[in-house]
Amino acid sequence: MNLTMPSVIYVLTTGGTMEKVYSEQTGSVANVDSKIDRYLSRLRLPDCEVNVVPIMNKDSLEMTEEDRLLILGMVRAILKEDGPIVITHGTDTMVETGVYLQLALGDLHMPIVLTGAMTPLGFENTDGLQNLTESLMAVQLLRPGIYVVMHGRAYPVHRVRKDHSLGRFVWKDGAEVH
Repeated sequence: MNLTMPSVIYVLTTGGTMEKVYSEQTGSVANVDSKIDRYLSRLRLPDCEVNVVPIMNKDSLEMTEEDRLLILGMVRAILKEDGPIVITHGTDTMVETGVYLQLALGDLHMPIVLTGAMTPLGFENTDGLQNLTESLMAVQLLRPGIYVVMHGRAYPVHRVRKDHSLGRFVWKDGAEVH
């Protein structure tokens, strides 16, 4: 009989649109608290242990160099545990953070996936749960490196950009890689 230990995936949460909530008092959306655990509990992940590590809960446009340094420190600590990493992040500066990590970390022995949402978790037509689910699968299948996983695609971080007019991520050079 082949017994396998459950794999462990670390999910680092930083906020972004995925984690925003609607405030009736102000009529706006804001980062208040993490919603990832609630959504992870809805998924069937029988052979996978997911450890959620909240780092911050802020809009990525408000991220500072110190915030990225904090993310880098946590990533370095978790890489010692030999587990793949998913980072939930705001989409506006997701690529910037990914490139920052890539330059700071050099060669990796595990994949790191950044993901987010164009519409917050809990809102109608959110892409957040899809992107989170796809990231959990992708991080188990991808080669070591840093990727952006959104809307059914996995992009190497240095080859992707957010297209604001389309409301999605696209290949940086305009040509898809097959």
